[in-house]
Order: sequence, then C-alpha cells, then structure tokens
Amino acid sequence: MAHFPSSSNRSPWRAKVVTLFPAMFPGPLSASVVGGALGAGIWSLDAIDLRTFGLGRHRTVDDHPAGGGAGMVLRCDVIAAAVDAAAAEAADLPRIYVSPRGEPLTQRLASELAAGPGMIVLAGRFEGVDERVLEARGLREVSIGDYVLSGGELAAMVMIDACVRLLPGVIGSQDSLGEESFAAGLLEYPQYTRPREWEERAIPEVLLSGDHKRIAAWRRDKAELLTRQRRPDLMGRRSR
Repeated sequence: MAHFPSSSNRSPWRAKVVTLFPAMFPGPLSASVVGGALGAGIWSLDAIDLRTFGLGRHRTVDDHPAGGGAGMVLRCDVIAAAVDAAAAEAADLPRIYVSPRGEPLTQRLASELAAGPGMIVLAGRFEGVDERVLEARGLREVSIGDYVLSGGELAAMVMIDACVRLLPGVIGSQDSLGEESFAAGLLEYPQYTRPREWEERAIPEVLLSGDHKRIAAWRRDKAELLTRQRRPDLMGRRSR
C-alpha cells in the first residue's frame, strides 16, 4: 500500500475543470497513486458545471456557428462566466483549453504545469468554443494527440494525471521519473523481470551481470535504438 506524506506544509496543487459533465470526475483520477494523492490532499479537484452558467430557462450554453456550418459552438459569454468563477479564488492558475489544434502535451509541459500551483482546464464539446473567449481569457490550447474525441473531459484527465504523478510524494521512487520515456528526450529502454526464461525468451545476460556500467550503457543504447526506430522526430530535436 502506498504511503503518502502529509501535505500540511504546502498548499495542494489545484485542478479546476470547467465541463458540461462534472459527474465524469474524478473518474479514473480517483484510482491508483493519483487517487491516493487526491485523498491525501496533495492535490485537489473541482469540477465546475458549465450548465450552471447557461442562459435562460433552459440554461443554454451553445449556438449555431457564425457563417453557417454543421454542429454547435459553445458561447463566449457562458464560457467566460464559468472561467471567471473558476478563477475567482485561483487567479494564479494558468488557463488551459484542451483542443486538437493546440500545442502538443509533452513531458516538458507536464513538468512545467506540475511545478506551478495547478491549472484551470476547459473541456470543450460540440464544434468547439467561440474564439473570442480564448483570446479574452488567455486560454492556452493544448492537444493530447492528433485525433478528435467526443469531448474534452478525457483529455483533461490525461493532462491532470500527467501532472499530478510528478508532484512530490505521489510516486514512491523519484528516480523512476528520471528514467521514463521522454524524461531525457528518449523513449524508455526495454524492461524485464522474473522468470529468467519464458517461452524460450531469456532476459539479456548483461542485465544479470551485476556490472552497473555495462547495464547503463546497454539501456542507453536500447533507448536510442527504440527512439530512432519509433520516434525519429525526438532524435532530431536532441541533435539541434
């Protein structure tokens, strides 16, 4: 069982999610080490119901796109009211809009956000949000990949998980964070454990040698090989 140190000496990292589906939270964020850290007060989560800020008797949050086209667009005035409410007691939190057209979520960005006080995340729906509110409220667009989801809630969870696991006290061994994929600009080297042989496949002898210098060199070589094969773009960035 994981042991989480007391967070009484520091303020919890805060995640505020503006969403049409607050019941989706915490969802997976309540499980494993991230959920344990939530229970221990290392971080906090507030799901803000966008519908609360809707207009009229039906709490309308969207309208037809200007200029025509399919689908509906979330209104700038509704989004602004919700973001302003989220920021009322958290003016220091960066504001993120999870969007397929945003900058990629990278380990570097997750580390940057984890080092701060937290974040406000807008989970969009339908065809997106009125561009004016992104500009007026300084929302930074971030993408978790080159694909489209039915809404931004799952993307928000991915972002939060990527950040929370980097907070002090969440992962048992901080050394393991430094050896993960992307930590050094490379994919992680292959991992093995018992049994020593399985289905005629043996653990590489170098890993059983006890020679830490050879093991480190082997792991580095394998990490570079995997990165060249699967993510040559990462190798290109390292050479710049």
